[in-house]
Amino acid sequence: MIPDIKEVELVAFVDSDPYSLDALRKELNVPADQCFESLKEAVVATQPQAVLNTTALAGHVPVTRAALDLGLHVLVEKPFAPNLRSAQELVDMAAASRLVLMVSQNYRFFPAPRAVASLVHDAALGRLYEVAIDFRRFSPAGPIGGSRHHLEEQPLLVDMSIHHFDLLRMILNREPERIYCEAWNPEWSGFNGPSVAVASIVFDDVVASYRGSWVSAGPATPWAGDWRMEFERGEIVWTSAADSDMTQDKVEIRPRQGEAHTATLPIVPRPGTWGTLTEFASAIQAGRQPESSGRDNLGSIALMTAAVESATRRASVVISGTEEAMAI
Repeated sequence: MIPDIKEVELVAFVDSDPYSLDALRKELNVPADQCFESLKEAVVATQPQAVLNTTALAGHVPVTRAALDLGLHVLVEKPFAPNLRSAQELVDMAAASRLVLMVSQNYRFFPAPRAVASLVHDAALGRLYEVAIDFRRFSPAGPIGGSRHHLEEQPLLVDMSIHHFDLLRMILNREPERIYCEAWNPEWSGFNGPSVAVASIVFDDVVASYRGSWVSAGPATPWAGDWRMEFERGEIVWTSAADSDMTQDKVEIRPRQGEAHTATLPIVPRPGTWGTLTEFASAIQAGRQPESSGRDNLGSIALMTAAVESATRRASVVISGTEEAMAI
């Protein structure tokens, strides 16, 4: 749960389930005086500066709110709230107390997406006008039933696509205007909710097409998906591991005139969750807002919830107000 990095010292584990704490003590040899069933009890006993909220989605808002009330900085799993109103409330709480609220969008902290964001900004191939993203995995239910995400109401758009939506916003450095999404669930899938989705997302003069599936029979993509980006004078094709294997990160530049070549990727000393935790600690120490702050992540929550609304209504949904909220 906590990578071994010098900026962070783990002082306590909290879980309301005593059986989980027992398992933790046995499997990881954790001292009993570091295990607590109450967040408040843990804070009083260990005096931490921050909380890492790794609960399931239902626990994100109440646990984050409790930690902020106790004066603690918070790094919380994605999506950090189920809707934009709850997300805004947490952002406002953190701002009022001058606390760091950061969302663990760990896919940002890999070489390929960071390189592509620079390439889009530099516009060496001219203006970007189209993005196509494919995410394919096959996640069958086991003989004794499904895992946690098989039971969720929105196992793809909320639990998984939020990563791809956040990368889109980071790379394009702009907010979406509207989305049309279809999401459905084959009856044989083993999922409770829609496991497949397609969407068109409009960012001013850029249109992104998104296809995601938890039940695909096609070749599995890396976790960040396969991306194709069309520019005036060529295209960029890229993918990213979005887990520990950075050798999967690849960016190929294909100009209309000239030969295709592989881009040199930046060095990322601490990828993924290591990078997220490092940025969180650095922001606390420097008294600044981190990359993927709660306020910045309002845009990703807005896109996620709009995708769900569009799929539910089977209608195009306008996404408005997020830029103003993020600018406050």
